[in-house]
Amino acid sequence: MPNLTKRYIDSIAVTPDRGIHWDSALKGFGLLVLPTGVKSFVFNYRNADGRRRRYTIGRFGALTVEQARAAARDLAGRVARGEDPAAAAKSRRDAPTVSDLLDDYLTKHVDVVNAPRTREVVRSTVRLHIRPSLGALKVAGVIREDVQRFHHQMKESPRAANLALAALSKAMALAEYWGWRPKGSNPCRGVKRYPEKKRSRFLSGDEMVRLGRAIQEAETVGLPWRERDGAKAKHRPKEENRRTLVSPRALAVIKLLLFTGARLSEIRELRWRDVDLERGTIALPGRKGGERLAHPVSSMARGILEALPRIKLASGEPSPWVLPAPKDAGRPLSRSVISNAWQALRARAGIPDVRLHDERHTVGTFAGQTNANAFLIRDLLRHKTTATTNIYVNADEDPMRATLEALGRRIEAGLGGASAEMQRLAATASSANDEAAEIAAYDAARDMFERDGDRAIPPEITALVLAGRSRLTAIRLWRGLTQSELAAKAQVAATEISEIEAKRRVCRRQTLARLAGALDVAPEWIA
Repeated sequence: MPNLTKRYIDSIAVTPDRGIHWDSALKGFGLLVLPTGVKSFVFNYRNADGRRRRYTIGRFGALTVEQARAAARDLAGRVARGEDPAAAAKSRRDAPTVSDLLDDYLTKHVDVVNAPRTREVVRSTVRLHIRPSLGALKVAGVIREDVQRFHHQMKESPRAANLALAALSKAMALAEYWGWRPKGSNPCRGVKRYPEKKRSRFLSGDEMVRLGRAIQEAETVGLPWRERDGAKAKHRPKEENRRTLVSPRALAVIKLLLFTGARLSEIRELRWRDVDLERGTIALPGRKGGERLAHPVSSMARGILEALPRIKLASGEPSPWVLPAPKDAGRPLSRSVISNAWQALRARAGIPDVRLHDERHTVGTFAGQTNANAFLIRDLLRHKTTATTNIYVNADEDPMRATLEALGRRIEAGLGGASAEMQRLAATASSANDEAAEIAAYDAARDMFERDGDRAIPPEITALVLAGRSRLTAIRLWRGLTQSELAAKAQVAATEISEIEAKRRVCRRQTLARLAGALDVAPEWIA
């Protein structure tokens, strides 16, 4: 048995059979020679259970004989301490990769816990960003520097970078739970997120008016074609014929989003079994992607639903969808049809930066302006906030319906062309939940001054009315009253009439007369 040296190894001839040349100085240390000519240093030993093991140290050429012999001595020492180097190396080779972890993260967590829309976003993030960059790494070997480098590569898209970091962090936390990494070793911990620009876009009063006009135009004569600047066509239709009617179902979706504050998928996937017109409720998820529960809606939303036709399937049975696809009533209206309708509407209304989801922001903002409390707005929008309080606070349909009615009045007034001030007055009046106050304030604010100016009305009021103000708003400005002061006077005037009388039409004249007295003006100025 020769002593392995460089000269000896160089002299070994390659044969058709593989062979091992053992070292005479160190037991178990040898050189494996393959028929291909590859020569590798190996170390043979028995583990603590008496089983034979072979550990490949490395190739000759990449390692010198002295380096390989030193590694073999180290392995012999580990074996003497009861270790099994070959088994440890195999365990490292077979250890799960980040790609393996992502597979289990998606199937065992995302598909089970997350809402459908969240599942789509997370799966897209994993496919486009995480797996290509980190998928080949061993889960146990990922360090913070790897995560920081990955996060930095996406710095041009801070929101996408933060979303990818959040998904990776959750996957690594599950790796700890499943025993793939030591506890408390999440490499995402301490990686600073990029600052994101928070979006707080909602429709103003004037924008609501323009949107209402665009919707009305889309429903009747159609919206003008959006043509490229300088576009030319030999046989273009006449200008009055260059209009396109918008899908009525898409318009219904857009209006329902405003009147309910729901998410697009919740309205798009609404079924008739979820609608109870008698109770004035629709079933919406209690949380994003959760089970649908009855949720009160305003009379305006109910009116939209009542006007929708019941479409039938090819089999003759009624379609289950409230807003089915035009060519296949067995499917809900597609996102693309709704998106195209919204693109056309917002271009016509001059609000190109407003997204469909910003209608939900608008509802939340308007609800806050009606003085609704935080818990009521939370239940109205079905947000998962103040989780502990959620257990003890039960949603009451009555105040929620009143808030929705107030929001509906304001949105209806805006879509109908009322000024921003009139919209707020409408919401304030109906949020008082008093019919007499609503008649006194809302109706008076909505009715525009259309009679001849032959009564003894001061010219200042007439000028304000002709400038677009309502009669009641003009009087308020003439008297120098604030919005809240006017609402308070309307409330006082209404409360002086009995509840039974308030439900009769005659109470309008009585309430307006008392309100005129409170304002020290003639009743004819308001009526």
